[in-house]
Amino acid sequence: MATSNTTDFNLAIDEIVEEAFERCGMQMTSGYQLTSATRSLNLLFLDWANRGLNLWTIEQATAALAKGTTEVAPGADTVNVLSAVIRDTVGGQQQDVSIARISRSEYLNVPNKLTQARPAQYYVQRTITPTIFLWPAADKAYTLVYYRIRRMQDAGAYTNTTDVNFRFLPCLASGLAYMISLKYAPDRTTGLKTIYEEDFLRAAKEDRDTASVHFVPSVG
Repeated sequence: MATSNTTDFNLAIDEIVEEAFERCGMQMTSGYQLTSATRSLNLLFLDWANRGLNLWTIEQATAALAKGTTEVAPGADTVNVLSAVIRDTVGGQQQDVSIARISRSEYLNVPNKLTQARPAQYYVQRTITPTIFLWPAADKAYTLVYYRIRRMQDAGAYTNTTDVNFRFLPCLASGLAYMISLKYAPDRTTGLKTIYEEDFLRAAKEDRDTASVHFVPSVG
């Protein structure tokens, strides 16, 4: 029996919206309904950012540090910074040294923020435009290497596909159906919310880092 031999199934925005309306027992009949559903889709993406890590939005970034550098702008689409190292070249060899994240109050209480040495700590100011503050200030040229969580891209045009991993397509459809039901089918809201939360939980459990586990038996 022949198979498709493809593994690239995806849905355009208008197809996701159509699926969501069908789950509400409706058909999309106006341009305004498409606009309203797209707005709800963008709100759904923001809700996912508040629910924890989405592995496909984690990416490595770098920033060149000059002598005296005390802060770095990671980009307005940065949600958070997970970890960072200072990269140096010693004897022709690359060397990465971990630096520790500190809290706002810990950074505030650093008495001299202009002290220069190899940066050992960083504080992330999570404002609309985030900033990474380093301490001590760089005493020479280094490279800051860090993993950041970026915002998911907006839905945009209805012909676009979404910035979502394929594992999350089922809960994307069920989540949008739930949000549309709040406006157009309140009698279905409770059931659709239950389906959405179950779909999200399954996807979130799979969307995680995995690593080898080594068990050492206790002897004696």
